[in-house]
Amino acid sequence: MSIPASGLPGGPAEPTGPTGSPTGPLDRKLCQVGGVNQNYTSAAGTLYHIQIEDLGPVMDRVSNRELRRVNVIVYANYGEQNAQIVHGRDHDYPDIRSHAHNTFIKSRIADLAAEARRVIEEAEQKQVMRIKCLIREYYITKSEAVKKEFEEANEVFPFLFSRAFLELRMERASAPVSTPAVASAAPAPDLEALPLEEARSAADIVKELAAQIQQIMGDIDDGLQRLKAAGKSDDILVQTCRKLIARAQETLNDPEASGFTVRRLEMTRNSLSTTLRQVASRLKANI
Repeated sequence: MSIPASGLPGGPAEPTGPTGSPTGPLDRKLCQVGGVNQNYTSAAGTLYHIQIEDLGPVMDRVSNRELRRVNVIVYANYGEQNAQIVHGRDHDYPDIRSHAHNTFIKSRIADLAAEARRVIEEAEQKQVMRIKCLIREYYITKSEAVKKEFEEANEVFPFLFSRAFLELRMERASAPVSTPAVASAAPAPDLEALPLEEARSAADIVKELAAQIQQIMGDIDDGLQRLKAAGKSDDILVQTCRKLIARAQETLNDPEASGFTVRRLEMTRNSLSTTLRQVASRLKANI
């Protein structure tokens, strides 16, 4: 890993020597300034946890010399069963054992926390674009493999899937009417015409799924109230449940009854079911 340039625009200049102690360099144990552990909710509604740790002086195996290392890890869907690491990186700085360098590292940790939030938002924009491409591809190819991909995307990032779906609908609604004289590059996916189950009408399936979703939402709310009454309420779990329920309500308010709406409702039901299992597990643990 390369050593970054000294200093940072707007921040303190990086010290060039062990100037913080009149008796020489600080002890190794004093060359750690803690870190950051903070929750962050993205613009789309996904819960993240940003963990930044000053590891202090470490021996770098590549360069075979000691460096001051700060580790950054970002977890998505924090507090949920499908939590996962979506970003991880080491930031290396010169091994200068002084109070001044400790101050510099503190300032960099604050900068890295802000940078992690920016990385999250940029990554989500790319993920939304990916999901939109998958939906378009499925519209054209009806590929089961593609369908599985965007179903998995919905399971891991339900808020991003909802955003991608809504953006596609808005694009379709605002798309100009094509004429025979103008060649169209690629048709906007007809989100209301994607087939799923032909044996029963989409309207009947939508009605059944809507009833199941309403029941699960009621069970989740009841479970949260019981946890609150027992003094065991978890802010992260409550926030996750509230956002999922709000998204589910948006889906239920969609008046269309089509094959793709059925698929979206099924994925909404599955996400809510996973959350309900979390609430039930928390209740059992507190009995």
